[in-house]
Parts: sequence; C-alpha cells; structure tokens
Amino acid sequence: MALLLSGCAASAMAQTAAAPAADTSGGLSEVVVTAQKRAEPLQKTPISIMAVTGADINKLGIADITDLRSVVPSLQVTPHPNSATTARVFIRGVGNNDDQITVDPSVAVYLDGIYIARGQGLTSDIAEVERIEVLRGPQGSLYGRNATGGAINYITKPPELGVFSGKQTIDYGNYNAFTTRTNLNVPIGDKLAVQLAYLHSQKDGFVRNAGTGEARFGDQLRDAYRAAVEWKPVDTIELRYSYDRSLTRDTPAYIAYVPAFYPSVIDRPTQGSPAVRNLRPNRVLVQGHSLTASWQVSDDITLKSLTGYRQLDNRTDQNYLTGAVGPFPLFITNFDQHQHQWSEELQLIGSTADHQLEYVLGGYWFDEKAHSFDTTVPAGRPSLARTATVHNTAYAVYAQATWRPTFLTGLYLTGGLRWSHDQRQATLAQTVVPAAGPSIPLAPGAGDNSFSNVSPTVVLGYNVNRDVNLYLKYAKGYKAGGYNLRASTIARFEQGFGPESLDSYEAGIKSSWLNNHLRANLAVFQSNYRDIQVNVQSDPTNPAITDILNAGKARIKGAEFDLTMKPSSNLSVSLNYAYLDAKYLKIVSQTGADVTKNYFFVEAPKNTLSASAEYYFPKTSIGTFSANVQYYMQSKKYTSSNDPRYIVGDYGLLNARLTLSDIPVGFGKWELAVYAKNLTDEKYYAAYFNTGLPGAMFGEPRSYGVQLSVGF
Repeated sequence: MALLLSGCAASAMAQTAAAPAADTSGGLSEVVVTAQKRAEPLQKTPISIMAVTGADINKLGIADITDLRSVVPSLQVTPHPNSATTARVFIRGVGNNDDQITVDPSVAVYLDGIYIARGQGLTSDIAEVERIEVLRGPQGSLYGRNATGGAINYITKPPELGVFSGKQTIDYGNYNAFTTRTNLNVPIGDKLAVQLAYLHSQKDGFVRNAGTGEARFGDQLRDAYRAAVEWKPVDTIELRYSYDRSLTRDTPAYIAYVPAFYPSVIDRPTQGSPAVRNLRPNRVLVQGHSLTASWQVSDDITLKSLTGYRQLDNRTDQNYLTGAVGPFPLFITNFDQHQHQWSEELQLIGSTADHQLEYVLGGYWFDEKAHSFDTTVPAGRPSLARTATVHNTAYAVYAQATWRPTFLTGLYLTGGLRWSHDQRQATLAQTVVPAAGPSIPLAPGAGDNSFSNVSPTVVLGYNVNRDVNLYLKYAKGYKAGGYNLRASTIARFEQGFGPESLDSYEAGIKSSWLNNHLRANLAVFQSNYRDIQVNVQSDPTNPAITDILNAGKARIKGAEFDLTMKPSSNLSVSLNYAYLDAKYLKIVSQTGADVTKNYFFVEAPKNTLSASAEYYFPKTSIGTFSANVQYYMQSKKYTSSNDPRYIVGDYGLLNARLTLSDIPVGFGKWELAVYAKNLTDEKYYAAYFNTGLPGAMFGEPRSYGVQLSVGF
C-alpha cells in the first residue's frame, strides 16, 4: 500500500473530516472530526487522537509513514531489518517488532476504512491523501478490526462533483531526489466525477556499494497510481469506487556494524564493503480496490457498506554485515511473499429521541490468504529454506451508543461492545541446505486454531461549558493469536500462540481559552497488558530462531499533552508532548522460571516532543512569504526485549521550510518553497538490533530541496 502522509502543525489532537470552519474571531479554527463515525467538534470528542491533514503535506516534509512519528507523540515507526519498506508501528509502547505473515499487527491500519493486514510497503508514497487519523489506545467498538495499540486511518481525497481542477507538483533536492505528483479531477455531468492521480519519486541512498550489483544501498524508486469515481445518482445515495497501485523498487537499506553498548554512536557510514556481491533492488507491489456505498435512509439514519480487496506481492533481499568480520556476509535473507484479502463491513449510523441517543451498529467479515517462501543463508552454516501458507478468517459485530440526558445539560454516557471470532490456519515446510551434499527436508507442520473475544468500551463525559470537555474512558483491546515461522521447534510452530489483551483506563480534558486563541488538551492513561505476545530470541547466536510466547503481564502508564496557540493572526505555535512508563510485571520462561527482570519494553521512550511554529509575513508584490520550523525529540529507548545493550539514545531533529505562495503569474495558484530536513545533520539509529552481531540502520542525513507547484 502506498501512503503519503502530512504533518499538521497547528491542529493538535485532531482528525479533520472537512476543512476547518471559517474563523471570525482571529483565533483557532474549529476542527470537525469523525472519530466516532459522525461529524462532531474536536473538542467534544472523548478520544485521544491526532490528525495530519493533506493541506499541510509539504509544510513539515512528511514523506512516508516513518516520518509520521515526528508529529504524533506516543507513536513509534521503525524499519524492519529485513526490509526498510516494512514499517514496525507502536503506539503507547504497544506494537509488533516482527513482520511475519502469520502475526497480526497490534496497531490497525486502514485505507479509506479498509483494513490493511500486512505492513509490507507501508513506507511508500501514495498519489493523493487528504488526511491521516491517529487514534491512541485500544480500538474495537467502532472499527472493523480490534487492536491493542491503536488505529491509523488513511483517508484519500474524494472526487469532487461539478468541479474541474488539478494540481502539479515538482520537487528536487540533494541526493538526486526528484518527485513529481499529478492530480486531476474531472466532472462528468453533475452527478459523476472521476479523479486521477500519479506520483513518481526517486532518491539516491547515502551509502555507496563498493561491491557488485546496484550502485548504492538505500536508493528509492517508487511509482503510485490512483483512480477514483464518485457517483451520486440521487441526494440520498453516494457510491465511491477507487483503485490504487504502488510499486516500490528500493535497494536494500545498509546495515552497519556498530558497538553493542549505549551511548556510543559511530560515524554515519558512506560506503559498504567491497566484498558485497550482486546487490539488487527489492520489489514491493501493492494494489487494492474499494467500494463504499452510503444510503441516507432518513434525516437520522445512514446505512453504509465498505467492500475491499487488496493484494501484496513482496520480494525483498537483505545483506547482513558483509565485511564486518570477514569477506562474507553474516547472513543473507530473501523473501518472496504473496497475499490477498477480502473484507466487507456494514454500518448503521443513526440517532433518535431528538438526538439524545446516537448509535452505530456494525458487522464485519475478513478473509486473508498468503503464501511465503524465504531463505536464510548464514556464513559457515547450512542455509534454511521455509515455505509457509496462511488462511485467516475473522467475523465481528459491534455496537456503540451515546446518551445525552436532557435533565443534566453537558453530561453524556457512551457504551460500546464488540464480539470477535478469528480462525487461524497455517502450514510450514522447512529444508536445510548444507554447504555440500543433498538438501535435508525437516518435518512439516500445520496449525488450526480459533479465538473469540468480547471487548467493551465505556465513556463518561461532561461538557462543563462550550470550551471545556472532561471525560473518563475504559476500553479493552484484543489481538488474535497466530503462528511463529521462526519457532525453535516444529511442535512450537504447530502449537502457535494465544491472543493478547489490554485494559486501558484514560482521563482527559479538552479546553479552549483566551477567546479560542489557546487550545490545551491533556490525556492521562494506564493500560494493564495481559498474555503479551513476547518475541524471544531463543538462540543469541542465531537471530533467525525466535519463539513467541504469551509470556506474562505488563503495566503501561503515561500522559499526552497537546497545546496549540495563535497569539496573532500571522503566528501559530503547537507543542505536543508524550510521557510513557512501560514496565513488565511478570514474564515466565519456557521452563516456568520468572525472568521478568531480563525483559524490557521496546520502542517505548519515556519522553517524546514535537514542536512547531509557522509565521505568515505581510503580503508583497511577488506573493506571500511564510516560514515553518519544526523540532522533534525523543529520549532513549530499548530496541531488544531481552538484551539491555540495544538502546537508541536521545536525539532531536530540526526541519525548516520557507514558502512563497499566491505568486501573481496570471493563471493558476503558484507556490515555491525551499526546505531542509534534519537541518543539524543529527546522527542517530533508525533501527538497532541483534543479527548475531550488533547492527543498525542509520537515519537520513541532512536533506534539502526546492519545490514548485501549480493548482487550477
């Protein structure tokens, strides 16, 4: 799937459903959100959420999902060692550190409401995205799939009836970065519109390959297409079909041999080993169809259907530490994965009793099949070839209702309930290939498990006045069990692992002050995590062998603070901060021993901060200048659950952008901008892991460029 994200500097904890309402007071614009499947003001919504909007796509230089963390505290997104195009996503310390096709993600990702089961390709670009909604904490009673960590919903820009419009953007920067983005909206009569979009982007990697094959590690080469059709035959019926396709042909990211202790960070490498042989690009093809039908049965009732089909073809290679201890790679991995999925979701959205009672009823079906072949070729050891198949089926029904009693103005009570049933089937065949002699097939394995769960949500809230909203929330998150392709024995594979669950308690306040020139929102939470699916490296010398255990219990607590200010009509400032304290309470090993003290929460820094400021200068004869500065900081974090040496230290990233808009060319709406990312050229690890030796992927060095766009 292709995803182009946008950062939002001035609307903290928001999830925009439309353009903000016009502001007549000189203060902050009201933001309308759809987190609860209906339009309502952001400040009245009792959920910890943030939005990044399409209007601000370029403002903060958000290129893909891995950059999204820089504007959403509590969110961590890191590349997987096997493929930098596979995103590992964590919210509030809950996520997946692996990318197996037999394991569900802890953070659910949606594209226009369609659940995306696999994380491969999530770091790519899409041709047209309107906004991204990030919901922090467990979700379920309003979404097709349940999740223990949270949900990220990518919403594309719909075709617009009766309007012919378009936009062309060209971007060029250092490392031969080049992007062209074309969007066109074509009306056909007054009831039908077609939208076409295309994106091409490329960029040279910053590590040269001194061996054979591709010239560099980390080259980016991506193409994305999207077509959408909007048909509104009558005022009460709306049909929208869309097709998206993205092809990513990046070369493998460079893995550096680094010290296995904190806080040492080596110089960022610029060249790989001359011993590298036949470095070749990866190929990740993602495509999907979706059909959304809405029928407004009456003024108070809407019936909605979301039908989705998605397909993944993923071929990736990775070279691990060639030249670190000799002329050979530590090992090489190759993955060839094919997956497709169908889903159908029905929603009934309504209200009654003069809007005192608002409700959402839903039913969901999901079916996924996948086939995977991978090889691991270690130096000096027999290689291993694995073939796996997966068939997953899920059913769910859910309901949520909000009651606003007339006898106490401002009070509201929300209750939600979801029933889920998951059927998980998988097979595994393995072959050992020695350096000499015939291959040795191992005993195959097959598993067939089913899981059921009931997850409630309860919210008690009170609107003190039009500017202050208080709420208390309880939500239960659930993630189905699965199978582990890297299990230490075939018996452990067949046994699989069970579901995990999380009980989240949250209290929040959303408030506006100074005639809506200051907006302050705070959420504090504690999550009790049970039957956690812990990934344990069974053999410290062989990272290809791990076991997933429902190992024990944990407690996660924290706070999220979002502040937005508009001290003048020309200046906007935002500050988003998250504090996280994640701790295992009990972990029991395979032998029954208490090994809690040996385990650490990964991707859970105690402090993350995102701050930005934007200033519009007085209009000139050549247009209007604006400047935007954004800073992101995170404290140290563990990246291995059972090895305390693997820590990514504190670091901060500074981005800046200067824009000239409303250029008087005579036709169209022209904009010219210059920008820089990682302005101070900070050295940091984007990923840090045990490959048998300590290895790391470095974050991008300083980059800069110029962008020109015209809209009509």
